[in-house]
Amino acid sequence: MKPKIAIIIERADVSLGGAERSVSELAEAIGAIGYETHILAAKGQATVQNVHILCADVGGKRTNYKVFANALKKHTEQTHYDILHSVLPFDFADIYQPRSGTFAESIIRKAATYRPVLQTLKKKTAFLNFRRTAWFGAERRLAEAQTGPLVVAISNYVAKQFRAHYHIPENRMVVIPNGVKLAGQIEKSRVDSLRAKLLAQLGSRNTDNAVLFLFVGHDFKRKGLDCLMEAIGRLQKTDNNTPTRLVVAGRASSTTYRRLAAKLGVEEKIIFLGDVGNVQELIAATDVAVLPTFDDPCSRFILEALAAGKPVITTKFNGAIDLFADNRHGRTIDDPRDVAALSEAIEYFTNRDNLNRAANAIISDNLRRNVSVDRVAQQLKAVYDEILKKKGHL
Repeated sequence: MKPKIAIIIERADVSLGGAERSVSELAEAIGAIGYETHILAAKGQATVQNVHILCADVGGKRTNYKVFANALKKHTEQTHYDILHSVLPFDFADIYQPRSGTFAESIIRKAATYRPVLQTLKKKTAFLNFRRTAWFGAERRLAEAQTGPLVVAISNYVAKQFRAHYHIPENRMVVIPNGVKLAGQIEKSRVDSLRAKLLAQLGSRNTDNAVLFLFVGHDFKRKGLDCLMEAIGRLQKTDNNTPTRLVVAGRASSTTYRRLAAKLGVEEKIIFLGDVGNVQELIAATDVAVLPTFDDPCSRFILEALAAGKPVITTKFNGAIDLFADNRHGRTIDDPRDVAALSEAIEYFTNRDNLNRAANAIISDNLRRNVSVDRVAQQLKAVYDEILKKKGHL
């Protein structure tokens, strides 16, 4: 019989993106290498047989720690699983693999998106959110214990968070970088058509030398969109004819950012698409992925861009930097607020020779394989097998 793996997540809804989509893709990849996979969620929709919704009768969109913990314990008493692989801090799981980094770090980095005078206040008021405080407390107890679930960090950035905030014993943690499901080949005519439409919206043509930079994210503030726009404004001041154009996709409101674009004098160089259905086509139709994020455990968008052979620009606060080489496949910025450094990185890729050199290096170094969720599944297999051996199931 195949070993049964249960992956625990709060919401089973891939339309939410991020962690929810990653868990769905991971379950599929693990299932493909010989495990029976199930997803245990508090809320969502059981669209397929292996998804189990445990708190559907509880009101509200979110579920608190104790309610979900009790539902999980009741379910796992009635249904046997060989391994409990949780993305939430439940100490009865075999593996804890947070998809959003540590709760402690997320509070600090969210505060960093505000002006210095507000940062201390934001850190203190974060604990007024009792739901978040409960999860933070559970994570701290889990990580600081001498025994408990193995922590699987999805990047070195996340691993550093566990060491800094909880001083977790090294024998309780392993790093397995995140991965994404690889997109199939996209028809060239569709890509060419989309690029032509984007250029037309930007007042350019296919014959122009415009370089299309792509930003994708649903939390514009945390992902550093204002910093990015300021960097483009800086370029505009030094060169009115800069070929830089920015395409912004994400479901957040763009009103504030449209006003900022007008203030910076770059409104004609930026388009806001809103939420888009097919990010892969958008990546294929643009030239460089840019995400000056304040906090990203391991951005799917950056990994998807690398899988498509596109150079990337991001910050050291993005765990995706584990999977590409700075100054070879892209650029890493130390601080999203360092507009000068961000502007220089953007300007570097407006040179087609530099852009092509990085794109060719991504292909020759086979980064597509490195960022695949299939690679993640193979690395997790070794972890699963070790756990199963200790339980006497192998």
